[in-house]
Amino acid sequence: MSPKKRLVCAAVLCLCFASRGAFAQTYTPAPAPEPATSAAPGVVPMPGPAAESSAPAVRDRMPGQAPAAEASAAAAPAPASGAPSTPSAPPAKAAAAPPATAPMTGPVRNVVLVHGAFVDGSSWNGVVAKLQQKGYRVSSVQNPLTSLADDVAATRRVLARQQGPTILVGHSWGGVVITEAGANAPNVAGLVYVAAVAPDLHESTTDLLKRAAPMPAGAGITKDASGFLWLDRSKYHADFAADVPENVTRVLSAAQVPIAATAFGETVSQVAWKEKPSWYVLTTKDRAVSPDVERFMAERMGAKVVPIASSHLAPVSHAGAIADVIDRAARELSRQQ
Repeated sequence: MSPKKRLVCAAVLCLCFASRGAFAQTYTPAPAPEPATSAAPGVVPMPGPAAESSAPAVRDRMPGQAPAAEASAAAAPAPASGAPSTPSAPPAKAAAAPPATAPMTGPVRNVVLVHGAFVDGSSWNGVVAKLQQKGYRVSSVQNPLTSLADDVAATRRVLARQQGPTILVGHSWGGVVITEAGANAPNVAGLVYVAAVAPDLHESTTDLLKRAAPMPAGAGITKDASGFLWLDRSKYHADFAADVPENVTRVLSAAQVPIAATAFGETVSQVAWKEKPSWYVLTTKDRAVSPDVERFMAERMGAKVVPIASSHLAPVSHAGAIADVIDRAARELSRQQ
């Protein structure tokens, strides 16, 4: 090849290498978009770029599993030296647990009544009428009496319908129900027990009744083939409601609701009277629950005791007096709000 041709070839090669180097310096591929971080349910992302705050939440993640963006970042190889690095997502901060619901404030104008065994919600009818005359919004629970859990559920359904502070009242077996149902209930301002069983934690009705000699009403209780207890109609008046007119007790005994025998052996897992102000109507002529046991329960819970010379069925025989106790309790609770 002549010297002239070699000179031309050398010049062409120099121009090619110079152009390639310039291209390499001026063209740099754009980095891949940064993967959006996402927050798992119950986790609040830390403040970050707008793109992160608008990312949808990850809803299908097992406890302890890292969010998808973090998992893929951990699995990806480290970037080569000199390559643009993607900033790591800020650590997620666990959301604080919601605060416990604070007790409601304001005047107590709601009353929920819970009946006991061998009666139904109509046993409160006289008390309901008296309280309504005083301007209260009154609800009477219809307990199925099939188990403690069933009766508590029935009571809680009624409590959930109350707008504002409520006073919860239980008669006889109903005392066990309000002891369980009233615990951790923010709208229950106080409790009233009427000749009622008021167990402590893991204590049953049978445990408490054994603290005294058997009462006369117990002899008239029989269990049927289905495991439910009934009170003998012929003994209903004398042993359960001696101060109620006999024509009324005949109707009550005919409409009595039996209670599952197993219920009396069930224990409570929560105790409302340990966290709520309580009143106790002690029936001094009771032949179903010993007045001595009633006094023991009332004093143990620190309740304000109101003795009444009544049979066990005080809501029927002394409806006005029971309504007055509930009214006084509600007024006192309202002053404390």
